[in-house]
Order: sequence, then structure tokens, then C-alpha cells
Amino acid sequence: MDALPPLPPRFRRGDFAVDSRDGRIGRVMDAAGPYVQLRPPGGGREWDCPSEALRSATPGEVLRARVREVNREGRLP
Repeated sequence: MDALPPLPPRFRRGDFAVDSRDGRIGRVMDAAGPYVQLRPPGGGREWDCPSEALRSATPGEVLRARVREVNREGRLP
């Protein structure tokens, strides 16, 4: 079984983080080389963010992201 690649020390899978290049927030899903893969709140296509461009989400950003996830779940059939 292959080991998962290490994440930057300040992040765990499932944490919310912000791509400081464009301000998008996402859940930390995985790491691949120098990149961290983020998924938008509520689902969608993941994107790669260089680990040096990643910052922790503020409590307000986390709250907004969680509201988006709950709202999306409420719209699903």
C-alpha cells in the first residue's frame, strides 16, 4: 500500500485553506509533490495550489464555506 504524500505541517486533510493566488477557499484533500489539492465547499472540481501559496482560512471564511456546503446538500435530490 502506498503512503499518502505529506501535507504542509500546518494543514490536515479536511481543513479549510485559502489559495492566496486568487482567494478561493477549499477543503484540503491531498498533496502531490509541491502542490496541495483543494476542493470547493460543497463539492466540485479539485484544483492544485502550490503549498507556499496556501494559507489557513479565518473563522469567518470557514463559517461561510460550511454554510455553502449545507446549502448545497439541501438542494441535492
